[in-house]
Amino acid sequence: MRINADFSKRVAVHSSQMEWVRSPMPGVERRMLDRIGGEVARATSIVRYAPGSSFSAHTHDGGEEFLVLEGIFQDEHGDYPIGSYVRNPPTSSHTPGSEPGCVILVKLHQFDPTDRFQVRISSSVIPPVAVAGRNGVGVISLYADAREDVRIEVWDPATGIRVDAPGGMEVFVLDGGFDEGGESFSKHSWLRLPPGDTLHAVAGAAGARVWIKSGHLSHVSY
Repeated sequence: MRINADFSKRVAVHSSQMEWVRSPMPGVERRMLDRIGGEVARATSIVRYAPGSSFSAHTHDGGEEFLVLEGIFQDEHGDYPIGSYVRNPPTSSHTPGSEPGCVILVKLHQFDPTDRFQVRISSSVIPPVAVAGRNGVGVISLYADAREDVRIEVWDPATGIRVDAPGGMEVFVLDGGFDEGGESFSKHSWLRLPPGDTLHAVAGAAGARVWIKSGHLSHVSY
């Protein structure tokens, strides 16, 4: 399966317009943003767990990264409420599920194979930090290394945004919205820009809170 698999092109997905697709596990559904492969795939998806649903135990050979958007995600390591950001590196394993139900943004098989760094952050309790030279922007840093930078940005209403993306960039709307390239992005819309592009956006009347991952697309080998 190949969905939005050409990483040299700009891609915009408005997930609220998509149908939920059933996974192999009862009660677990997905909206696929990009994907290369079958059930084991390099993938970016929004995943919804119905109350009481779960996935069987599995190992993440290529790593797993997720952000909890709604509800509470759970595994044997703990409970992860809205705003939880987790990186499970290659060779890690767990049995995921959710008694109350949840929705997560998840990326699979996109780690450096040698990465063994575990991350568990509750972004909801971290205040945004002002950025020099970027008026109207606050940043919550989630993870950064030589390959990539992951963060949440909070944009004040009507703020103009310009960010170079030499290594590519993904922008996912958590709340509010923005306009980019003549297109409006609302809650749970996703924008992927190829390496060498620049994000030119304007936050909406209510501002925007967005999850951003940058730098990583220069390492895609597909």
